[in-house]
Amino acid sequence: MATTYFTDDHEWLRVEGGIATVGITDYAQEQLGDLVFVELPEAGRKLAKGDVAVVVESVKAASDVYAPIDGEIVESNGALASDPALVNSAATGDGWLWKMKLSDESQLAGLLDEAGYKALIG
Repeated sequence: MATTYFTDDHEWLRVEGGIATVGITDYAQEQLGDLVFVELPEAGRKLAKGDVAVVVESVKAASDVYAPIDGEIVESNGALASDPALVNSAATGDGWLWKMKLSDESQLAGLLDEAGYKALIG
């Protein structure tokens, strides 16, 4: 069964079998506005917690999306190349950004659960 975590930077990650699917929250996509471009990471790229993993560009601004934990990119959401607005319409579903193999699952303990995230955004 998958477990979902959240970060203070408005990312979510759904972890199942040592693989995390990562995206931005509905709150984040609402703040950004309509996305027009997503720069996706290459498979095989190693990320440390806090590294810039993805750049998303909206009609308002460009924003960095950070790696919530250490890991290696195993897949990017290729559908976003032709349809970046998927992030707006389904931020926590089909609009995921990348999947990563976790290097250190103990880092998950520092993340928020859904109740903690909802408290953060008020």
